[in-house]
Amino acid sequence: MPHFDTVLFDLDGTIVDSAPGIVQSIAHTLREMGKAVPPMSDLLHWVGPPLPQSFQTRAGLSASEIEEAVAIYREQYLNVGAYDARLFDGMGAILRELRDDGRHLALATSKPTTPATLMLEHFTLVPYFTVIAAAADDESRGEKHLIIGDALEGLDALGIDPSDMVMVGDRIHDIEGAKEHGIPTAVVRWGYGTSEEWLHADHQIDTPRQLRALLGL
Repeated sequence: MPHFDTVLFDLDGTIVDSAPGIVQSIAHTLREMGKAVPPMSDLLHWVGPPLPQSFQTRAGLSASEIEEAVAIYREQYLNVGAYDARLFDGMGAILRELRDDGRHLALATSKPTTPATLMLEHFTLVPYFTVIAAAADDESRGEKHLIIGDALEGLDALGIDPSDMVMVGDRIHDIEGAKEHGIPTAVVRWGYGTSEEWLHADHQIDTPRQLRALLGL
């Protein structure tokens, strides 16, 4: 049974069901800019990638429009959306058991630092993580492989050998970002990805019990 000394976690769609607040904030942003608002089922797939990327590829916004959209979104999300979330069932217990078992936990999220910190503090999750890596508040450096690189640098600075590591996420960006660093991946299918995305992971996880088994708990 695999026993990973270090576990790298995504946040949105993996540990926390943050979609309601994110989707509401995106819809608010598009309405404020006079843009069409897609169905909520479509907006769900905006969750995970860096937000400027989603505004460009999914809404076709120009560079100047993206800057305006990010500003509108950020104000709405920090004031309202960040608190419209819940822990996925069983994930708090898994984090606690991993820490108590002496594992090193690191967070790698494309969510900007301020809302990521607010969410972690809201759910009292900060003490579980040895390293927290997130995007910049201006939404720069949001690419997952860069954030995972930041997490690895943080672990290295603490003298933690990340060679026995797994990345737990829910989207293709988690899978591809981890693979750039040679890290095996486990994708949770309770998140916001698609079946096509999940095929690229080394492990597909349907329940917290399966995740516990993979991690040797």
